[in-house]
Amino acid sequence: MKVITKAILSIITISLLSCASGYKTIAPKSINYISKSEANDVVLEYKYNLLSKKYAKKEDKKGVKLVAVKIANNTDRDLILGRDINLIFENGNAVNVLENDRAFTNLKQSPTSYLWYLLLTPVNFYTYKTNSRGVEETTSSTPVGLILGPGLAGGNMIAAGSANKNFKNELSKFNIYGQTIKKVEVKFGLIGIMSNSYESLKLKVE
Repeated sequence: MKVITKAILSIITISLLSCASGYKTIAPKSINYISKSEANDVVLEYKYNLLSKKYAKKEDKKGVKLVAVKIANNTDRDLILGRDINLIFENGNAVNVLENDRAFTNLKQSPTSYLWYLLLTPVNFYTYKTNSRGVEETTSSTPVGLILGPGLAGGNMIAAGSANKNFKNELSKFNIYGQTIKKVEVKFGLIGIMSNSYESLKLKVE
């Protein structure tokens, strides 16, 4: 009779719970913005809770929040976000906006963290049968770990790397901080800020 040991079941459970996360495209232009603030003919709309799974966990762990923003410059002059327009919290404190690369570094998955799956390499799968004396005997041993360990490690590293690449590309595409928002222009972007909560945001226009 074949028996799957508790160890094998535990390995399968851990593998399912610890696998790499994919990256779901945010697409700031298609977001239904709810939160809104206005100052001196400049309108800010924004949204938190953009990331999921491991990326969302990194937000909580690192005290970094990714925010999608929509900024409408209804003035008669060009404005630069970070110079003429600044973000502040509801209480008036300045928002610490991270550089694009730093936001990515804080929130990305770590592909090398999946190397721990290689510890599964020595795992063997045993089958047993009961002999005529009622004693269980091992009938065969299959080195499943030789496939399971490297396979899970390699697969998850590739998946994490691919997800990170997509994440970085979208951050780069919608890098709005330090960019010019021309008069009567609406611009969309993604901004990483240092915050442990989802505080309301406002604009300060110079």
